[in-house]
Amino acid sequence: MTEIESQTVYPVPSLRVITRDEHGLSRKQMSQNALRVLYRLREAGFGGYLVGGAVRDLLVGGAPKDYDVATDATPEQVKSLFRNCRLIGRRFRLAHVVYGREIIEVATFRANSDDGSGDREQHEGGRLLRDNVYGTIEDDAIRRDFTANALYYAIEDFSVRDYVGGYDDVQARLLRLIGDPEARYREDPVRMLRAARLAAKLGFTIEAATAEPIARLAPLLSEAAPARLFEETLKLFLSGHAVASFELLEAHGLLPALLPETAQALASNKSGALRRMLVQGLRNTDARVAADESVSPAFLYAVLLWPAYCRALALLQAQGVHAADAQRRAADRVTLHQVGRTALPRRFSLPMQEIWLLQPRFSQRVRKRVFRLLSHPRFRAAFDFLELRLAASDSHAEDVAYWREAQLHPDAVLAAAERAAHVAQSDGIVEAGEEGGDGDAPHKRKRRRRRGGSVPGSTSQEPA
Repeated sequence: MTEIESQTVYPVPSLRVITRDEHGLSRKQMSQNALRVLYRLREAGFGGYLVGGAVRDLLVGGAPKDYDVATDATPEQVKSLFRNCRLIGRRFRLAHVVYGREIIEVATFRANSDDGSGDREQHEGGRLLRDNVYGTIEDDAIRRDFTANALYYAIEDFSVRDYVGGYDDVQARLLRLIGDPEARYREDPVRMLRAARLAAKLGFTIEAATAEPIARLAPLLSEAAPARLFEETLKLFLSGHAVASFELLEAHGLLPALLPETAQALASNKSGALRRMLVQGLRNTDARVAADESVSPAFLYAVLLWPAYCRALALLQAQGVHAADAQRRAADRVTLHQVGRTALPRRFSLPMQEIWLLQPRFSQRVRKRVFRLLSHPRFRAAFDFLELRLAASDSHAEDVAYWREAQLHPDAVLAAAERAAHVAQSDGIVEAGEEGGDGDAPHKRKRRRRRGGSVPGSTSQEPA
């Protein structure tokens, strides 16, 4: 046992049984597949309970998206009961019982201490690297993160079992860590993000002792796996409570740990324009989620990292870098730095950069470029982003109006562009790139000399 672990203080579990009449939950509200798992475990002589977010969400009137089950059966025993089961994980061994598109996650009760078997491994800083030491339901309850997540629904009597005061905290809409907050955050720094996310999602208040260490320990997030932080970022901002999540990240000093360059850019933007745009983008995201419309992680990251991109671009241009080169270099620099903190797959980072790099083209209305931009595969996302920029500055209003009209009446807009180009040429004004400078006009290809032959179509036998 490490020094950190030996100092971790857990509450003494004390069972409180909340009866069906008191909590009011009904099996009709629950996943029928989750209930099948519970009944099967019980028939086989094992204990099985709905646990965690599903019970919490049902108690506050929500509709759980996932259902987790806790049991005294080992993963191997669970697998032997269900043909549709697969075992996953090394750090935390779990069983997944698959019913079509629904997966019921079944976890064996974890102990809160090391039994010397080597199945529990902890970093010297306190972070848990592996935890497969099994215990009792009491052990399992006090090793969970928040009291609201340590409630167990029992199928045998339809009661809710509470060992750490979670039921009262849910009723009071309070998010409280189980045990010593600093030690629990050191075990798993991502718990700090989970605190912000759950408080935003549920409208809970983070209890004072739970909130106090967060700003001090936020730098520990750099130790978390970038892929895990990427997934947590999507949960924060694509679950319908993005604005509240962002505000809590700011309030508790977590934004610099998750989006360091964005935090720096926002701090240096005295007008607050970049923050207004970012918050409006998150507000739009919440509206799309509420309307059950798709939201792209590429667009989300384009919004989240736009302040960082603007700052990097301004610094490069101040150094005298040509505008087009500065745009590409700024996009690459911001992406590279963020990937070091949260893994950002190329299938999202490349469209994100395209959205940024298309922005200057909305001010170009010369012949052929209008059609090119309208036909670009990222046009719609880039235009939505341009509209979003109005939240920061109304200087883009004319461009927004023009391209909105271009989508509604493309033929008329293209005809107007043609007339404008014709007038410019008749007045002796030639826009850059209009006479083939950017490859718009076809070039005559030079005929290549054939070795020992003649120019095609020529009757001469002389070398061409």
